[in-house]
Amino acid sequence: MSENKTNPLLCDPVSGMCEMPVGEKSNEKTAIPTENKPVKIIYYTDPICSSCWGIEPQLRKLKLEYGDYFEIDYRMGGLLPDWSYNSGGINKPSDVAHHWDEASLYYEMPIDGNVWIEDPLDSSYPSCIAMKAAQMQSKEKAIYFMRILREKLYLDKKNIAKWENIAEAAKIAGLDVPKLKADYDDAEELFQEDLNLGKTLGVRGFPTLFLADADNNQLTVYGSKPYDSYENALLVLFPEAKKKSIQNENPLDLFEIFPTLAPKEYAVILYKSTSEATSILEKLYQQGLLDKKTIKNGSLYIKK
Repeated sequence: MSENKTNPLLCDPVSGMCEMPVGEKSNEKTAIPTENKPVKIIYYTDPICSSCWGIEPQLRKLKLEYGDYFEIDYRMGGLLPDWSYNSGGINKPSDVAHHWDEASLYYEMPIDGNVWIEDPLDSSYPSCIAMKAAQMQSKEKAIYFMRILREKLYLDKKNIAKWENIAEAAKIAGLDVPKLKADYDDAEELFQEDLNLGKTLGVRGFPTLFLADADNNQLTVYGSKPYDSYENALLVLFPEAKKKSIQNENPLDLFEIFPTLAPKEYAVILYKSTSEATSILEKLYQQGLLDKKTIKNGSLYIKK
């Protein structure tokens, strides 16, 4: 059975995890200090993690409803160091294509797995390091940068291990591209720190969210879970948190906060069904109020 050991790219939609081969786990509880808000979330992710793309709706909703009570520290997991993995039925890039198409249907988020056939990535490390370099400039822009990287990967089938695609995403995110390139070496050290902390925390896959309050009470949410799982974890640690009502008098309001939205995201954030959300967004597109990018496994609606 050893051949069927975990492959990091074989994400399990049921558990919602892209799991890494299990390494040594630390038994000690690592302190997660809060800073400016009652709850700190350390979010272990990777730009090429399909399950992390799957929780974008839940994360965006959590930020809108409870953003006053927590801050997120984005840490990179290094999902694909290289292609020395030979396991779980995946031993070459093209084996991932069908799996990503299945993940797209499961999460109802647009993914075209054919990037693994047309222009496969040899590693997720370059995009992880670029993300750390982006954080050196601006944490907010870095979050937007990773979103753009993912859209390029999942919808445009762009190999985000290549510098030209990283640079293009950085430019769209408003980052200083020459500085990003100059910071790359220092960012490698920051990425290594993320990997080391991940080992200490016992990260075994992505997405993993570690939540902690000021007294270092901790909760962990593993994998892509329904919204309630993230909301409940936050409320256990900070019961005083008050849910902010999301005002959406105009169906375009959400695009002022998030310039791109998949129907699933629109649906989860506004408590609608995906079909209802699709109908609303499609109508706005037909009226010329939104742009749209359509791939074989769904659409992304874009602020004009």
